[in-house]
Amino acid sequence: MNKKDIAGLRRQLKVDNDLLKISDIFNVYIMKETTDIYHHQSQPFEMLDKDQQELFINNFKKLLTGQLDEKLFELKFKREADSQLILHKGLLSSEVEDWKDQMLQMTEKMIKDHPYEKDVVITFIKAEYLKPMKKRNEEAEESERDAVYSHPFILCSINKTQESKKELVFDYVEKQFKYNIDVDSVIDLATPMTGFLFPCFSNGASDVNHVLYASEKTNEPDHRFTEEVLNSEHTITAKEDKEVFEEVMRDVMGDQLTPSTLANVYREINTMVEENEEDEEPKLDYKNVERVLNQSGGEQVDSEKVKAAFERITENESYELKASSVVPKYKSKSIKIQTKVANISISPQDLEYVRQVNYKGKRCIMIEIEEDAEIEGFKMLPEAFGE
Repeated sequence: MNKKDIAGLRRQLKVDNDLLKISDIFNVYIMKETTDIYHHQSQPFEMLDKDQQELFINNFKKLLTGQLDEKLFELKFKREADSQLILHKGLLSSEVEDWKDQMLQMTEKMIKDHPYEKDVVITFIKAEYLKPMKKRNEEAEESERDAVYSHPFILCSINKTQESKKELVFDYVEKQFKYNIDVDSVIDLATPMTGFLFPCFSNGASDVNHVLYASEKTNEPDHRFTEEVLNSEHTITAKEDKEVFEEVMRDVMGDQLTPSTLANVYREINTMVEENEEDEEPKLDYKNVERVLNQSGGEQVDSEKVKAAFERITENESYELKASSVVPKYKSKSIKIQTKVANISISPQDLEYVRQVNYKGKRCIMIEIEEDAEIEGFKMLPEAFGE
C-alpha cells in the first residue's frame, strides 16, 4: 500500500457511507497484569448508536494516521505464518461465530506471555471497502459508482483504559463531605496504542501476503508484536534506512561535503520518488546510489567502493533503501546546519544557496537571499564587507 491507498481508505471512514460497509464489531476486554480474556462482546456495527459509531470510526482514522515506514508499516508475512491463516479464515468466514473464534485466536497471540500494564480493549471490525474504478474515457457510459473494486478487510485497534476517578465531593442536601469513586473504566479511543489492517491492497487488488501495521511511537515498531503476533518479517524504519544511507555516503565520500553537492543528491532522489508516486515504491541499491552520487556534481565514485560500503554497513550487498525514507517530505523537511554560534534549519532544495566561505581569515556561513532578511520583525540593513 502507498500513502494514496491509505489516504483513500481514511477518507471513506465515516458513518453512513455507502462505499464502506462495516458488518461486525468485536470487543475484547483484557485486565491489566493478566494474560486472560476477561470479557468479549460481538454485535453488528449498525446496532451501535450513531455516537458510538463515530467514536470507533475516529479511532480507526487515528490508527491509520502517520507516515509510511515511520508510524505505518506494510509487512510481509513469513512463510507458513499462522497469523496469516487465522486472519484469512476470519475474513472468509460467513458465520459470526467462526469470525469471533479466529479473532479470539489472534487475541490469545497478543496476550500470550505479555500482560499489559493497564486494562486494554482490543477491537476488531469486519468490513468492505468499495473503491470506484476510474472511467476509461469521457464517453464511457458507466459512472464511477457503477463499477467498483471490492476490498473485504479486518481492522484491529488496541486501546488502553483510563484510571477510575477518585474524588472528594460535598453533598449539599446532607451537608457532608463524601468520597466518590467512579468504578467504570473509560476506554481511550482518542489515542490507539497499536493495531493492524488485513489484507493490504493497491491498484484494485487485495494482497493477503502483506499486513499494514500501526506503531504506537514514530520509528519505534514493537518487534515482539510484528514478529510474534503478526508473524511478519523484520521491520525496517525510515529512520534506519536514512542512517544507512548517510553512513554509506560518509564511507564513500568522506565526512566533508559541499551544500550544493548534498542538495543535488537530495534532488536526484526526490525526482525518483515523484516520478514513481503512482507506481511501486522506488528502491536504491548500491548501483542506484553510485549513479546518484556521480550525477550530483561531487567527485566520481567507484561502483566497487559503494558495493563494499553497503556490504560493510548492512552485511548485505543487495540491500535496498526506500528512496522516500532517504528524503522524506522533501519540500517541508528541514536540514540542520550546526555551528557553535547558531543552528540553522533549511529545506533540502535550498541547500544550494548556502556556502561556507573564508572572510578575513575566519570561516563564515553565507546564505544567498532574494529579499531583505528580518530579525524579530525588523529588516536587516545591508553591510559592506569592509565595515
